[in-house]
This record gives sequence, structure tokens and C-alpha cells, in this order.
Amino acid sequence: MEPRQPGNKNIPNFNQLNDRIIAESSPSPMLVIKTNLDPKDATENNPYYQEGEVKSPKAFKDYFEE
Repeated sequence: MEPRQPGNKNIPNFNQLNDRIIAESSPSPMLVIKTNLDPKDATENNPYYQEGEVKSPKAFKDYFEE
């Protein structure tokens, strides 16, 4: 009897892929500090915000402004 392995047989082995970079997680804790130099509006200079593409601007601002 063959061993049962779930998944698609046509997908290459993940460890053999060479067309992407996989960043390792940081071994130390990360500290994020909000300063008085940060913009007051969460949509200003935010790379995750595209005008018209965000379905719920209020939820977006709540997420980034705490």
C-alpha cells in the first residue's frame, strides 16, 4: 500500500523553490513607539491606504489609530 500524502502532486516542493525570499522572524521582541511626529490622520502617508479602495475607512482608521 502507498503512503497517503494529501495535496496536489503537481506542486513543487516548497524547499526547492528559488523565486522568492522568505524572511525569518526576528529573534528578539520588537518595540513600536508612537511619537508626536507621527501624522494625526492614519490615512496620511500610509502605504496600506489607497483612496477609493478601502471599503470601510472608519474601520481602517480604528485599526491604525487604536
